[in-house]
Amino acid sequence: MTQNVALLDPVALAQELIRIPSVTPADLGALDVLQRALEGLGFSCRRYVFEDVDNLYARLGNAAPNLCFAGHTDVVPTGDRARWRADPFAGVIEDGVLIGRGAADMKGGIAAWVSAVAAYLDRHGPPPGSLSFLITGDEEGIAINGTKKLLAAISAEGEVLDHCLVGEPTNPETMGTMIKNGRRGSLNCTLTVTGIQGHVAYPHQAANPVRPLIAVLNRLLAHELDDGAPGFQPSNLEVVTVDVGNPASNVIPETATARFNIRFNTAHTGASLSHWIEAVVAEVNAAHPRCTIAPSIMVSGEAFFTEPSSFTDLIQRAVRDVTGTDPELSTTGGTSDARFIKDYCPVVEFGLVGATMHKIDERVAVADIKTLTAIYGRVIEGYFTGRP
Repeated sequence: MTQNVALLDPVALAQELIRIPSVTPADLGALDVLQRALEGLGFSCRRYVFEDVDNLYARLGNAAPNLCFAGHTDVVPTGDRARWRADPFAGVIEDGVLIGRGAADMKGGIAAWVSAVAAYLDRHGPPPGSLSFLITGDEEGIAINGTKKLLAAISAEGEVLDHCLVGEPTNPETMGTMIKNGRRGSLNCTLTVTGIQGHVAYPHQAANPVRPLIAVLNRLLAHELDDGAPGFQPSNLEVVTVDVGNPASNVIPETATARFNIRFNTAHTGASLSHWIEAVVAEVNAAHPRCTIAPSIMVSGEAFFTEPSSFTDLIQRAVRDVTGTDPELSTTGGTSDARFIKDYCPVVEFGLVGATMHKIDERVAVADIKTLTAIYGRVIEGYFTGRP
């Protein structure tokens, strides 16, 4: 078994990945770097291109169980590059800190798992089962042509995932404090109300769209969605913008819009919340027949919860053994591609510290990458020694 020694070093591999400006959906060779590393370890790699997104599935072994690592090589834009203390795509290390777009989210995590796999193979040879990688270039984008389609494609080809660990940055400030065993769902809604424009002195000749818009928002905000669910905090609705765009003080506008987001737990589904919103809209519309209220609803992910099990125990134990910290199982935060994977196998997320992800000067301590590599190594060892 031969392998470029530099690619066995998680920090060096993270730097190599960071140096490729793979801003969603452009890959620009990031998956090539990863594929070379994995093929050097004996993995069979297959690429799947959907529209403008490149994806990779790699597997070592043919037997069950199949332990999959999932992640993404795409990154968000840098923002004002002049404000970075180092080139965001140079992979510079300063004072023990690796700086660069994707350092935390999540090229550093991918590099750590590759290095952990290499160390396992060096000690034990091929596992009594299979190791696989499910890597997309569309996680930071609209997530249409990435993990969701990749899962469907490999499943149609007979691939079965037994368990999956997603390498998203899960630790808020310090390594070893948090594992994600579920995520809230996310629903976005745009309300567009169309009325009749007119002079404010003659309201009977107009129909003000602002009134029914406010009425809908008030009803939605006054409703308590729930008081939490097992493993979850209460669901939450936040209005993010209300727009009329009317520069005149003596004109009733023709249209008014608002957008809101609901982060919801397993007490709801995207469909049940959509029906509730539509019912409220219908009631208010009936009270304002001269206006038309049109809701546009998009559910970007359903809530899910991975029950505590031997798999979550394994990851908690690995974290505790390496860091001495007892990690919390949590469902906080935004969405991730785990929302798609949960339909195929139990999925848990654990990765680096995410305090600087998507920020100027995104960075991660070199020591944290090495710590994560050690944790991942214990997960792999434990999985194939006494599988979940």
